[in-house]
Amino acid sequence: MTVVAIIGAKSLLLLYVWLASAILCSYLSGRKGFGERPGLATGMLLSALGVIVWLVWPAKADSVWRQRGIVGRPRPPDASPGEPAPPDES
Repeated sequence: MTVVAIIGAKSLLLLYVWLASAILCSYLSGRKGFGERPGLATGMLLSALGVIVWLVWPAKADSVWRQRGIVGRPRPPDASPGEPAPPDES
């Protein structure tokens, strides 16, 4: 019975990694301007390797990835990538 429990825990962990990679690939491909479906397919077929593929794949010129950055906060036009964004004065 112990062997079955160990196999079940490992398979559950692998299932979580597979699902998380599909979600992350879908998010990355959507941000890079390709839509969410290609990323979802990549994440489901390649699992964790798909995340690396979408991190290396170049973004389209008019994508959210290029306009707002990786996470989503817009960059001011006069700030360099290493500097923090200045606070809003509103």
